[in-house]
Amino acid sequence: MKNKVLFLLFLVLTSANLLAQEPYTLKSPNGKITVTVTTKAGLRYSVHHGETIVLDDSHLALNLGDGMILGIRPYNKVRSAITTSVNQTIKASFYKRNEIKDQYNELVISFKERYKVVFRAYDDGVAYRFETNFIKPFEIINEIADFNFDEDYTAWIPYVNARPGDGDFIDQQFFNSFENTYTVTPLSKMEPGRLAFLPVLVELKDGKKAVITEADLEAFPGLYLSNETGMNGFSAVHAGYPKIREQGGHNNLQWVVKERENYIAKVEGKRSFPWRCIIISENDKDLADNDMVYRLASPSRVDDLSWIQPGKVAWDWWNNWNVYGVPFKAGINNDTYKYYIDFASKYGIEYVILDEGWAVNKQADLFQVVPEIDLVELVNYGKERNVGLVLWAGYAAIDKDMEHVCQHYSEMGVKGFKVDFMDGDDQMIVDFYYRMAAMAAKYHLFVDFHGAYKPTGLSRTYPNVLNYEGVYGLEQAKWDNEGDLVLNEVTIPFIRMVAGSFDYTQGAMHNAQRGSFSANWGEPMSQGTRCRQLAEYVIFESPFNMLCDSPSNYLQEDECTQFIASVPTTWDETVVLDGKVGEYLVIARKKDFHWYFGAITNWEERDLVLDLSVLPGFGAKSGNIFRDGVNANRVAKDYISEQIQVMGNKVKIHLAKGGGAVIVF
Repeated sequence: MKNKVLFLLFLVLTSANLLAQEPYTLKSPNGKITVTVTTKAGLRYSVHHGETIVLDDSHLALNLGDGMILGIRPYNKVRSAITTSVNQTIKASFYKRNEIKDQYNELVISFKERYKVVFRAYDDGVAYRFETNFIKPFEIINEIADFNFDEDYTAWIPYVNARPGDGDFIDQQFFNSFENTYTVTPLSKMEPGRLAFLPVLVELKDGKKAVITEADLEAFPGLYLSNETGMNGFSAVHAGYPKIREQGGHNNLQWVVKERENYIAKVEGKRSFPWRCIIISENDKDLADNDMVYRLASPSRVDDLSWIQPGKVAWDWWNNWNVYGVPFKAGINNDTYKYYIDFASKYGIEYVILDEGWAVNKQADLFQVVPEIDLVELVNYGKERNVGLVLWAGYAAIDKDMEHVCQHYSEMGVKGFKVDFMDGDDQMIVDFYYRMAAMAAKYHLFVDFHGAYKPTGLSRTYPNVLNYEGVYGLEQAKWDNEGDLVLNEVTIPFIRMVAGSFDYTQGAMHNAQRGSFSANWGEPMSQGTRCRQLAEYVIFESPFNMLCDSPSNYLQEDECTQFIASVPTTWDETVVLDGKVGEYLVIARKKDFHWYFGAITNWEERDLVLDLSVLPGFGAKSGNIFRDGVNANRVAKDYISEQIQVMGNKVKIHLAKGGGAVIVF
């Protein structure tokens, strides 16, 4: 049975009723993490890692529409408190490893008012969720979820970039694409009125870190964090349930909320709510390889996964359809896309995407194809060359006629959709993700969500959801002269990637050092070296992975293109060798009989020594490396490709400013 528990080593009921033992305590399997829960003065908890206070006394509750507030008097009468221990293995699909260890201790506190709160303590963090067992559906006015710290720690805050809209400033922030760099600030200095989207990182004592995010988000709005008091912590904020929404926004492809209800969710009486996760690390590198969100997600609802094929895709939009040396006029037309397909076929690239422009603009009708495109001809042309087609679709356009669209294009032979511009995470939008994933699976289509909130485990529940955006990615290089992409790229693996994969869209062949970079819409470039772009195919988790540049440019850079085309997009094993948030990262990943190593640094040159002895079963004595050339600090595309020898399980590499390296053993 796919994605089910392979084995259960033990399950022990340590107590059937702990009413006399408040405060309730729960420890992680290795004993380092302790969760303490109290209920008498309202439902509250704290978290320690050894002697380090991770979370100080923090409040949690659900405020219901009928006046009940779960977790607050008089609705906090404990019926029982039961602890269990679980040790099992999860088989993962299209992920960074084949199997995931799922070991935790769990505390379930049941209340007489027909609800429970479930706490889990893992060796790498803590999670909790509410569960209700009511007879009738109900509304939720708001959720109280505080994350209080004992000191004014430094936090890495991804502020919402609000778009102008109706309502007050907080309401405007619910209309956003979840793309921003990180503001590093003391907790108390977080800007009042500004919302942070998840994940958020907080630096603790002794080099420890905590990342706050959520998992198994279904039939509920996404979680934002704010600090309105100047205190050392965060409080939960959610978008209200849409009351009035109209089609509009970008090219008429969005649902724009004009008015919201006074509640955040309408839910069934019997259900589980999203997990609130506090991921804890003793070393920065551990954050770049964390499975918490995947572990907590609901198991797969797709029985047959044989038709789902991850892979790479030649992308048209970033490079502005700029092919050259051809006898036709480049643009959104069949000749151009046949050129993309021929390129993909030459290098064994699985897909070509038709991004925005193939359907008639501003009509939000996916059956109105521009006259320059013959989709049937392109699908058949690709099929003959073993290249599948993927279509870009705006949110409202596909939402209006979802089943008809999926059935029609599946029968035509299209392989999947890149769905864009949801730009929010209220309950209606979250529900759309699940409906879209299920409908796509019904018709054997995969999905790449853009204009998307962070992953919350949907790719485990619907493995045909291969990727998400929700990241400040390389597309920003087309217009943002101020953004520091190099710094961002050595930050997001420790924060955003904790939640899951992302569609960063790397692969630029025009590379620039810091003083040479200039944002350019028509002929964009990357920041940092050529080898950095190559290494990011190993560093970034991305089962559906773009080649952002023009096929004409790739054809001029055959050696690099051969490498990019050969890199897997899913893995058997992953080991993070070293790293520090905002500075550098080294990751090793295994596929079949090959180990791939990726390393990137910030704007500082760096010498690293890779210890290969920590890799299970590693025995290679030589490998092939792409490394920064001696002039890469001046000319970013300068690189060297050569064979290297392993001497005593150690490999030394040098990274240029904004540099990178990648090795295949």
